[in-house]
Amino acid sequence: MEMFLEMSLKLLIALLLGALVGLEREWRKKPAGLRTHMLVSMGACLFTLVSVTSFSADPARVASGIVTGIGFIGAGSIMASKMRVQGVTTAATLWVVAAIGLAVAAELYLPAIVAAVAVFLVLQLRWLEYTLEEM
Repeated sequence: MEMFLEMSLKLLIALLLGALVGLEREWRKKPAGLRTHMLVSMGACLFTLVSVTSFSADPARVASGIVTGIGFIGAGSIMASKMRVQGVTTAATLWVVAAIGLAVAAELYLPAIVAAVAVFLVLQLRWLEYTLEEM
């Protein structure tokens, strides 16, 4: 029962940290918003927990599989048309929230929290990009 509670808490933490990043994407009306980021973070955490506890899998191989899978999801969020590419930032945020979920599963809580807050803050730099473009 204690292991179940610990795993449930990890999933909840991953979900909440994914929500922090997803909120910003939702505010900006991006296709991958709050729910997507929450699910990616929690999914990465769950894959790690199940693989390591139930299958005695090598954590490095699990991480590698997660990164590969998220690469496909990220690639699907990038759209190119004429002289414009869209979705690269969203793809990057999906990649990072997967890493955050993985970190939570590995009990690296402080780095996961710092990463989530850092991503949220980096996404606020949009005003700086617009200012530099106008110069």
